[in-house]
Amino acid sequence: MADPAAPAAPSGEPPAPRVRLSRRGVLVLCLLGALIAGSLGWLVFVSSALDVRSVAVQGLDSGRLSQDEVARALGGLRHGPLARVDLAEAQRRVQSVPRVAKAEVWRGWPHTLRVKVTERRAVASVRTDDGRFAQVDAGGFTFATEAAAPAGVPVVDLQLGQQANDALAVFDRQALVQAAITVAAGLPPEVAKQAGAVQVHSYDDVRLQLAGGVTVRWGSPERTPRKAVVLTALLGRKAANYDVSAPDAPAVSG
Repeated sequence: MADPAAPAAPSGEPPAPRVRLSRRGVLVLCLLGALIAGSLGWLVFVSSALDVRSVAVQGLDSGRLSQDEVARALGGLRHGPLARVDLAEAQRRVQSVPRVAKAEVWRGWPHTLRVKVTERRAVASVRTDDGRFAQVDAGGFTFATEAAAPAGVPVVDLQLGQQANDALAVFDRQALVQAAITVAAGLPPEVAKQAGAVQVHSYDDVRLQLAGGVTVRWGSPERTPRKAVVLTALLGRKAANYDVSAPDAPAVSG
């Protein structure tokens, strides 16, 4: 019986020769590799072979913001090699467009700069001194001004009494407008569509005017999420007046 630990008998075939490169051969291979890498680098980063040729924009849902506006915001970044586009700078430029809340930018090889935008959504309109309407998002940012308020967006209406005017040093007009915006931003969509106006009589006396002459006494902007839930439940009962200023003890009348 053969010993398994014994060395194998020679097959009679000579071992394969080892390939050894000379110093010149190694140098040639290194130069060849550098040449290929340099050529690829020149092709990608310098030549016009992989230039930006188009800008593709996603997320244009409102119909108020066009692909051309987004592309124009990119400026010179729309030209030159795609690999050299500063994506962070491209994102910053797109987000500087007033209607854009957020932007993402990436490369779509070989020739496309791709942009995804999230548009700002108006939660309220504020009448300006010249009679136009400034559209405001939930953060209070004004991103557009038009001749009319958009449909389904309540208008902020300051109807300040003497007491509220006397307290302007504490709650100035901007704070009162922001209170109305906070309320408008917290409304469920089905309620916001009915709200023609958010009336501010004082910081603690905000009211909604809904379709059909229905009034909602909201009180202050505090606890707006809770008040929105309570109001949604109350609207199942037909009435002319709803009071959610104390959401744990709401009232219905009329």
